[in-house]
Amino acid sequence: MSADIQTIRARKYASRKRINAIALTMSLLAMAFGLVWLVWILFETVKLGLDGLGWTTFTQMTPPPQEEGGLANAIAGSFLMVGLATLIGTPVGVMAGIYLAEYGERGWLGSATRFINDILLSAPSIVVGLFIYSVVVARMHTFSAWAGVLALALIVVPVVIRTTENMLSLVPHALREAAYALGTPKWRVILTITLKSARAGVITGILLAVARISGETAPLLFTALSNQFWSADLGQPMASLPVTIFKFAMSPYENWQKLAWAGVFLITVGVLVLNIIARTMFRQR
Repeated sequence: MSADIQTIRARKYASRKRINAIALTMSLLAMAFGLVWLVWILFETVKLGLDGLGWTTFTQMTPPPQEEGGLANAIAGSFLMVGLATLIGTPVGVMAGIYLAEYGERGWLGSATRFINDILLSAPSIVVGLFIYSVVVARMHTFSAWAGVLALALIVVPVVIRTTENMLSLVPHALREAAYALGTPKWRVILTITLKSARAGVITGILLAVARISGETAPLLFTALSNQFWSADLGQPMASLPVTIFKFAMSPYENWQKLAWAGVFLITVGVLVLNIIARTMFRQR
């Protein structure tokens, strides 16, 4: 009888071992499939991007077809709009995340806010661009950098809200209870204990939101549009790196295509640097 039981156990063990080997092999093949495409994309980006980089890329404006030029106005426009969108969206997202984590755990308002935030978080960016177009651009009868800033800020807000709420929820309740026992008001507990404890995760979420909006093209096509010349007027159309890449990459002109690859390389390096900073410098010890 014991021999039969051992035989059954051995067969089950062998079957589980085969299934584990099959699952492990499929997982490794899936990982290799993804890595091949990722390495290929990065290789092409670096090879073609470095070929289009030069001193004029950072010092001259976008050129007409078949002429020398650079991406200075597009780079400056992207920095300006992404920076302003971050300054607008970050406080809103952090404060909303604090409310959801500290005050709205059970109320209907907190549940509704989470539901709406999930929709915004998963909504295509082109929907945000169309919304700002209908609300701002169509009523002002002009494309503008401010419209692009608002569209990017709407993409920043749900990311920061989700990250802030999750990070604050990870702070042990014992810290809050100890502060309440000492007579500390709730607003001071949030500022000096919970938010301070979760600041690394909150900053990481902000950096990841910046990395996401840095390459957004669709919202800017419907809001800021583009501008071939240097412009710092936020009330007028403004050039941006993603839109310039889209326009130049679709053109038949070789100089525009080289600049498009240079812009792709710059955005890729910028996003990579932001992700590395988010995952290393602000990591919880």
